Amino acid sequence: MSVRLFRRFLFWTHLVIGLAAGALVFIMAVTGVLLTYQKQMTVWADLRGLDGAPPAAGLLALPADTLLSRVAASRQATPTAIVWREGANTPVEVQFGRESRVFANAYTAEELGTGSATMRGFFRQVTDWHRWLAAKGDTRDLGRAATGAANLAFLLIVLSGMWLWWPRNLTWASVRSVTWFRRGLSGKARDFNWHNVIGFWSAIPLVIVVASGVVISYPWASALVFRVAGEAPPARAAAGPAAPDRPAGAIPGALQPRLAVAKAQMPNWRTISLTLPTKPHADASFALDRGMGGEPHKRATAVITTEGQVSELQSFASQSPGRRLRSILRFAHTGEVLGVFGQTLAGLISLGSAVLVVTGITLSLRRLRAWLRRRSSPALL
Repeated sequence: MSVRLFRRFLFWTHLVIGLAAGALVFIMAVTGVLLTYQKQMTVWADLRGLDGAPPAAGLLALPADTLLSRVAASRQATPTAIVWREGANTPVEVQFGRESRVFANAYTAEELGTGSATMRGFFRQVTDWHRWLAAKGDTRDLGRAATGAANLAFLLIVLSGMWLWWPRNLTWASVRSVTWFRRGLSGKARDFNWHNVIGFWSAIPLVIVVASGVVISYPWASALVFRVAGEAPPARAAAGPAAPDRPAGAIPGALQPRLAVAKAQMPNWRTISLTLPTKPHADASFALDRGMGGEPHKRATAVITTEGQVSELQSFASQSPGRRLRSILRFAHTGEVLGVFGQTLAGLISLGSAVLVVTGITLSLRRLRAWLRRRSSPALL
């Protein structure tokens, strides 16, 4: 096949896949923009206006066990997790299942608020659209399959677009026309210019964002990551019976000394979270984070026994190459692996993707209208 025929084949493949998956890709791109700063906005909304300062100077924070017991008694429910954030005046978050939480003063256990239901509800809806098109119940698997297929299709579109972008005549004028925005254009010329320029500047990060989305969507893609790293993919955990509920009011003991040991493993921590053990004398697994929440190289897990001994300390560096690569790709999808800069870049890439879909569809419709006009015009003698 000649280069010309291959380019023609690639163009029509690019166009057909784009039209077929365009609507789904547009939804995922727009929701991706809305989710750009989800973590920061949620924490800001939850803690806004809450004063977690000590009521008197020199007052020490309550031991974790005492704090949990008081909050549990006040709420008449058993906590499932607790989150500490840096800052002497920052409230402690006590969770009751996945959806219920209360923020308490670390010095008095006084309840300060339950978080922003509005902000959390908004992001929950956006996330549902992004992951499975807001499908509910039994149709959720179908929605997940649709977004996964759209992600894979978009990856093919991006890769083929990188080839199609390359100018046929490699001159400065031709390169400049597809790498920089031109003023005064309208209609087809404007859409063509925008489609090429945005595609050019976003190509490499867009491949990373979309390819990592494929890895998240498909087990075979996730397994491929481990094989590329030279190791066997981990076995998928079989769904087992749900963990038994902890008896009401039963708070695991010796949490405060274990918390102190966990803090010592990462002195510059920003967040420490603990999912409370279901058994009173079980080891406690503390998740330590010195980043924004999505930077795997700044996270670690410390398992502390009831005697205060570190039975396991797992950091990013201690993981296998496959797990490190898989973890990086997970947060490359949102850009969080590079902190706020990466989040911003991913948000801009998502916005650019939405424009690529719109300009691609309009260019296709113009091509279709021109073809129909030619078909309907009488043959010239």
